[in-house]
Amino acid sequence: MSETQALFDVLRQSATPSFVDALERQVREAPDRKLGRINALAFAAEHRLDEEKTIAGFLHASRLGLFELSWNVLCPGCGGVLDANTSLKTVQSEAYTCALCAAGYEPTLDEMIEVTFTVSPRVRHIEAHNPHELSAAEYFRQIYWGSGVDLPDDHYEEMVEDFVLETLELPPGEKAVIALQLPAEFVIIFEPVTHAAQFLDVSGEPTKERRNLSLVFDRTHRHSETISLQPGPLRIQVENHSEVRTLPSVCIAGEALHALLGRRRPFLTAKRLLSNQTFRDIYRTDTIDVDQRLKITSLTFLFTDLRGSTELYERVGDLAAFDLVKTHFSVLNEIVAAEAGAVVKTIGDAVMATFPTPDRAIAAAMRMRDAMRKLNDERSSEDLLLKIGIHEGPCIAVSLNERQDYFGQTVNIASRVQHLATAQEIFATSAVLKHPAAAGLLSDRGLNPMTHNVTLRGITNEISIFAIP
Repeated sequence: MSETQALFDVLRQSATPSFVDALERQVREAPDRKLGRINALAFAAEHRLDEEKTIAGFLHASRLGLFELSWNVLCPGCGGVLDANTSLKTVQSEAYTCALCAAGYEPTLDEMIEVTFTVSPRVRHIEAHNPHELSAAEYFRQIYWGSGVDLPDDHYEEMVEDFVLETLELPPGEKAVIALQLPAEFVIIFEPVTHAAQFLDVSGEPTKERRNLSLVFDRTHRHSETISLQPGPLRIQVENHSEVRTLPSVCIAGEALHALLGRRRPFLTAKRLLSNQTFRDIYRTDTIDVDQRLKITSLTFLFTDLRGSTELYERVGDLAAFDLVKTHFSVLNEIVAAEAGAVVKTIGDAVMATFPTPDRAIAAAMRMRDAMRKLNDERSSEDLLLKIGIHEGPCIAVSLNERQDYFGQTVNIASRVQHLATAQEIFATSAVLKHPAAAGLLSDRGLNPMTHNVTLRGITNEISIFAIP
């Protein structure tokens, strides 16, 4: 039996059979470009698999060494990869600049950092393992564009030819000349390896006079200042001062380019992965560096606590109470994971969990309440009375006490909303209820939450709290 087959057999012990079958076929039969920087959500859609089970499957495959995980910083404008990292710990820059879009961005975990999976060279060698041997068109497809740009399998080369006027492979230390006729268009000379760009605003009366332009690629100069030229002949002298091959490409920034970049699809974000229970279980502390502060613009927090747990220990005894509380934790963990969330930590008899969207948190909360009622009915008691609070908003992902955690006012509000709840109540803020999917979930179930305004300790303004029946 081959080493790869043995690893797939091990993978079947932790991932669903349908996922492993689909992944094994892809590794065996798919073209190289389908095995580099795989978009887990697109893979799930293509093979009609559950998204959460697919994400879990890829994480287990990465743990076994079948695939390599990459954290890619994206440009929100063009979808290009500004920086690729094997660990989230190496995303250290406070700002990133996209030369193609001439824009700077502060990285957030929501939509600016994608997580992709590339087949390991020990399993199958693919072209992307040697990116500096790819053609310009394939370098753009397999290396530069992020997995959220939905590049077509067919007619991709023809689409590229519609906006690329000239391209050149320039070895390290070499010089070359690109000679061409400039059309009356906005033209970008873009180099995707060093991320350098020169904008040319070509307009006015055509000229026969040959103009000259010199560009140096060295990973430091971005060539972002726009030059105005008339249509006509242009001689571009390019020099490669970097240590790798470069691919200067002359492109028309018109409808053809915008049509290609406009093809977008969902992708696995760092925020979603950090709120995935399988990821937290596998990677534990090896996620964020102790000095990192990574921003998330929107994350939903759910806090739970057992009412009267002290009295429970007094009433039924330490051993019975401990077993009951342990059962309650097990049920809550299972529900959180099933709703695409993750348990961040437990504090006494309380749970802090995160979800990528408010609707998943509300669905989890209602399932938790039903599960506790069922446990109580089975025991003919009211021992497990759960208080639940939910809030959504911005936060910072940090590393505290050797564990990935979250910090900020959103976390504080969620915790204090939970303290306001009484037994078997779910309290959620207006930020949660305003989310379209959350409102739709409650409407579909015929639930009409009651609202009241409260003042929370440490919060200046009153906030609206909704009690979900």
